[in-house]
Amino acid sequence: MNSTKIKAKRQTRRKIHIRKALTGSTERPRLTVFRSLSHIYAQIIDDTTGQTVVSASSVEAKATGGNVKAAAEIGKRLAEKAKAAGVTKVAFDRNGFKYHGRIKALADGAREGGLSF
Repeated sequence: MNSTKIKAKRQTRRKIHIRKALTGSTERPRLTVFRSLSHIYAQIIDDTTGQTVVSASSVEAKATGGNVKAAAEIGKRLAEKAKAAGVTKVAFDRNGFKYHGRIKALADGAREGGLSF
């Protein structure tokens, strides 16, 4: 088996394990993160209605790639948008990614921007 397929299976297994216990509600929606090689994306989702409340990404921000600095900026931008939409508390869904590097930087930026999780 290809090592890329093995890594993808491992991440999918982690993602499913996390999502079993984590759901977003109207009072506390889910902040989910996706990290690609060149960009980082974040959404706040209300799972009861199945709608995205707010979203932010390094693509829309014209940030310089998906590095740690850009991830922190996206976290702050997402927190600003969430505050404007009336969301202050969220449940953090790391989407199967390890909590370090860009994922941690985005989480810290969101906390710095005013979100609590």
